Amino acid sequence: MADPVIRLRDAQLTLQGNAGPVDILRGITLEVARGETVGLVGPSGSGKSSLLMLMGGLERATGGLVQAMGQDLTALDEDALARFRLSHMGVVFQSFHLIPTMTALENVATPLELAGAPDAFARAAAELDRVGLAARRDHYPAQLSGGEQQRVALARAAAPRPAILLADEPTGNLDGATGQAIMDLLFGLRADHGATLVLVTHDPDLAQRCDRVIRLADGRLATEVAA
Repeated sequence: MADPVIRLRDAQLTLQGNAGPVDILRGITLEVARGETVGLVGPSGSGKSSLLMLMGGLERATGGLVQAMGQDLTALDEDALARFRLSHMGVVFQSFHLIPTMTALENVATPLELAGAPDAFARAAAELDRVGLAARRDHYPAQLSGGEQQRVALARAAAPRPAILLADEPTGNLDGATGQAIMDLLFGLRADHGATLVLVTHDPDLAQRCDRVIRLADGRLATEVAA
């Protein structure tokens, strides 16, 4: 694959449990092309979310190589990883992770401000408009529904125009209709910004929207198919 935006070579993740070391990921070798959409599927405990976290530098591999945008993530300290994510990645979680004391507008503007964008609030407002929350900019997370909170989280992830979008069960806490709307937005944002999208999901219909589906089992790649 020419110029993969994400590359893993024999990536391993072993964590210490009460009964000793636990192998979470067991030698993952994988490449993701620029602009590709990839769905990670598999049973609970198969390592899907852990693999996504390795790709984003949110977990550090205990063996092997993890690269993103040509950068070896295993060689960066925590501060450097945070700066790298701020410049190149947007991450969407199942549980939103909004800052409760900030309005929707402030939540979306924060990563832009940290990146030094002079027009952070204007860009944040435009992104909230795009996800249908123009009238909710000044509301706090507790004043928003689950679907609205996830829309804010999507706007926050997309506003810096990241090269890589990572989504971990982004519809897991939402009802079917709301979840479908969120996924339409996520794929729309990805298409508009030309980002590479990797998402973890239990929903086979959602996985089939991706260019490629990768199934994990027991911390290993089980199958890899074009969607």
